Amino acid sequence: MPEEKDKILEENRIVINLDTVFYINDLKIIAFSIPHDAACPCGYNIFNSGKKISIATDVGHVSDKIMSYLENSSFALLEANYDPDVLKYSSYPLHLKYRIDGPNGHLSNSSCGQVISHLMDSGLSSVMLGHLSKENNFPELAYQTVLNEINNAHSSNSINVMVANRNSPTSFIDI
Repeated sequence: MPEEKDKILEENRIVINLDTVFYINDLKIIAFSIPHDAACPCGYNIFNSGKKISIATDVGHVSDKIMSYLENSSFALLEANYDPDVLKYSSYPLHLKYRIDGPNGHLSNSSCGQVISHLMDSGLSSVMLGHLSKENNFPELAYQTVLNEINNAHSSNSINVMVANRNSPTSFIDI
């Protein structure tokens, strides 16, 4: 990273410390630690105009502490990386399947749906499913699994669920 860092002008660099507020113009941002087998992975809370959005991908599991960072979000981009049955029969080697399904791997569709169901009680009104595995998931399967989890936990479905497109930008979202 030091070699790459030197290619960026000093005034365009921001050092991000976990659990510490920093600003980009009028955006207040907090980075928080997430469990993934990488070097210092983090999610983000972004605040502006009384609204909060959260981003959490590459999340092996959602602890109470992570949930507290996600609560009270109006919008969230959350990982729905894999379906356990698709992963089970994929061509991935067994050690990689264990890594993906492990506590420092990725979040399954069902787990993502459970997290969303919880967050709906704190005001989540819109969510985008992201970081879907190309090999171990399908957009339609992720979407339906998440909806099933939401419907199991809530009598009325009052949330907008979208799936990020892997090959093109998503349309603007009004929050």
